Amino acid sequence: QVQLVESGGGLVQPGGSLRLSCAASGTIVEIETMGWYRQAPGKQRQLVASITRGGHRNIEDSVKDRFTISRDNAKNTVYLQMNNLKPEDTDVYYCKAVISTTGWGIVDDYWGQGTQVTVSS
Repeated sequence: QVQLVESGGGLVQPGGSLRLSCAASGTIVEIETMGWYRQAPGKQRQLVASITRGGHRNIEDSVKDRFTISRDNAKNTVYLQMNNLKPEDTDVYYCKAVISTTGWGIVDDYWGQGTQVTVSS
């Protein structure tokens, strides 16, 4: 069993910052890519940023100059630092990790429960 536990969401004023964290635990052999997605009501989940085990980052263009993704492989944790937040950043943010629990090159996608980010004055 694998669990992803997210934290760090909340209410912030425009221009403020939040740092999301997502820690993976359970029977983990190796974690490949970790990332953050966002989803508005009635819309599809969209990638915000991802980072490979080796540190290669992919960040959505609209947030590239404001958001930073990082990970601590020793802690099985991924972070999303969000600066200069705007009202349009309001969404539920989900953590995703591609994890091998058995080795042998077999991986599965695991998701966190989601954390609400609200940017409002």
